[in-house]
Amino acid sequence: MPTKEEVVDALRQVEDPELGMDIVDLGLMYDVELENGKVKVVHTLTSMGCPVGPMIQQQIDDVVRALPGVEDVEVELTWDPPWTPEKMSEDAKFILGFG
Repeated sequence: MPTKEEVVDALRQVEDPELGMDIVDLGLMYDVELENGKVKVVHTLTSMGCPVGPMIQQQIDDVVRALPGVEDVEVELTWDPPWTPEKMSEDAKFILGFG
């Protein structure tokens, strides 16, 4: 079973194609829970109308499911708390001009 840090690192492969950055640096990944071979990823999107939401959710499932020891994946979309640019990493803020 992977560690939480290994799951978060794998999630860096999931990019928001509209912004060209990964969901971890964008602050879209809120939580990772691990229990008995099951991984739950709680995430959000930059907006409710995000057209790439289903694609991002599928990519989350794919990269986590590929980790050794993962038997099941749950991907939960939440709007609470709402995403804001303040949730981005300092690097993401700089690259996208939010610095």
